Amino acid sequence: MVNIRDLDPSASPLDYYGSELRRLREEAKLKQEDLGGIVFCTGSLIGQIETARKVPTRDFSERIDAALGTGGMFSRLVGLVLRCQLPTWFQAYADMEARATYLATYQAQVVYGLLQTEAYARAVLASGMPENLDELVAARLERHRILRRERPPVVWVVLDEAVLHRPIGGREVMRNQLAHLLGMREDRWVQVQVLPFSVGEHASLIGSFNTLRFDGDPDLVYTEDVMSGRMTANPDTVRESALRYAHLQAAALSVEDSAALIARVMEEQYGYQSGPDQRALA
Repeated sequence: MVNIRDLDPSASPLDYYGSELRRLREEAKLKQEDLGGIVFCTGSLIGQIETARKVPTRDFSERIDAALGTGGMFSRLVGLVLRCQLPTWFQAYADMEARATYLATYQAQVVYGLLQTEAYARAVLASGMPENLDELVAARLERHRILRRERPPVVWVVLDEAVLHRPIGGREVMRNQLAHLLGMREDRWVQVQVLPFSVGEHASLIGSFNTLRFDGDPDLVYTEDVMSGRMTANPDTVRESALRYAHLQAAALSVEDSAALIARVMEEQYGYQSGPDQRALA
């Protein structure tokens, strides 16, 4: 059955996306099943997206653009659609993150969001027991696009060593996540340091924080609590955060030694295990 539901295109980016998809599909004289066959999905999925019951992915949007000859319209629109899937309190930060030219972060619990693999991100986000897990994962992966743009931001990450040892998602997920961090060494704009356990007390025992810098705008500091996040451009807070971050960088292992520690943990803690009649593979 054709999925019919009137949408108000001005209600949200998702509603606009759905209404435009239906309009252009009908202009092309295609049924939902016909378009689904062209872009390798079901007609039901086309109907769910046209009625704003399902959030499109970037891959879907690129295939729709190719099928309908829309000149990349849906590929441009999907970024806004996915941004709106983020928690309301986080959307303002995501907007500023996308504009930043320099991102510095200390993470005490988990891998920094921009460096998370899809499986690791899914495990982290699932811990909050959301109803829209798939959409949140897609939105987090969409944020990663800033690392692939023509002029990406400089990203400097200090991870507490605890992040490496916390088995989020299980052994395979963690192994792939740590391998991904090691792979980031090939990106000259991303630097990762590890703050080792041996440091003991340090300048940010209070928790994680991010600093964002811009061309022509004041720096921002971002922190989160259990329910929401907070951004501030207060000069005293920015100055205090910069001092704390400098101490964290100085106490952390060098980028090279950090990579060596990540590799060692990856193999020793998450390496392939031999069974009773198998050789160890790592």
